[in-house]
Amino acid sequence: MIIICPKCSRRHKVNPDAVKPYVQSGKKLFATCKACKYRFPVLTNTLSDLESGAVPTVPEGKTRARKICVTLSKGGVGKTTTSVNLSCGLALTGYRVLLVDTDTQGQSGYMLGKKPGAGLTELLTGELTPEECILEARNNLWLLGGGKSLAGVKRIIDRKSFGAEWALSEALSNLDRQYDFIIMDTAPGWDQLIVNVLFYATEVLVPVALEVMPLHGLSEFLKSLGSIQKYRKEIELKYIVPTFLDTRIKGPQTLYAQLKRLYPDQLCAPVHYSESLAEAPSFGKSIFEFAPGSRASADYRELVRTVSMNDKAFM
Repeated sequence: MIIICPKCSRRHKVNPDAVKPYVQSGKKLFATCKACKYRFPVLTNTLSDLESGAVPTVPEGKTRARKICVTLSKGGVGKTTTSVNLSCGLALTGYRVLLVDTDTQGQSGYMLGKKPGAGLTELLTGELTPEECILEARNNLWLLGGGKSLAGVKRIIDRKSFGAEWALSEALSNLDRQYDFIIMDTAPGWDQLIVNVLFYATEVLVPVALEVMPLHGLSEFLKSLGSIQKYRKEIELKYIVPTFLDTRIKGPQTLYAQLKRLYPDQLCAPVHYSESLAEAPSFGKSIFEFAPGSRASADYRELVRTVSMNDKAFM
């Protein structure tokens, strides 16, 4: 039997006979992690259902993280920019955030000025434990990096004959209650890894550049999402974030008005075109660190308030 520390995710082997008296009596059982010395309650009612394997032991009363997928099949719409700045904004507000990069380009780490030695690939293949894969990028913000090695993982997932769409969910299952938000950045296109993300997430946030082709891409993506929803009723399109709004020209404003008409319930305040957003990654900084007084920073602060449903965030 394996018990997992809810703080550092270290796995500990436990003799089932040692905990059986507690299970039978219903008494409260506590464990102390040998790695981080964290003392936590073990939910004995879950131990009785499992003879071996990982047991998600978490502090009592801790709710599961909100799992938000940032995605659109079309590239160049601001997915990584939105994933990173939304994650940083939530962390600055005080939430515990895990940013998961599922893109082979691995740009989330670059934007945060970090070079993860390991990441999602090693977690999916079981080579390393979560605490060995996850990097603390900022206060309250942790990063599970992507990169080129994910291409090989995609092939492994593709070759699975059963349950291929649940591979990511299984790898991340023990992290659900360690964070308030798990934000997943995705690659352009549609492949088995994107399907895995959509089988794990419960909320979808779609950045849409205010151009004709991204709007067409949104329409196509919603058809694909509908196919996923036939099997997973939990996942829902919650947020559509217009990006690259340039008020100097008419076209983007016209497309923004069209989005308002088509998706009034999901549409968020737009993110305006900003040179600061393009420059910040080269310094390894979020927009809040690089240009806190900019229009783009204000736009992402508003997005943080919308997603967190906390009107006092950044106030």
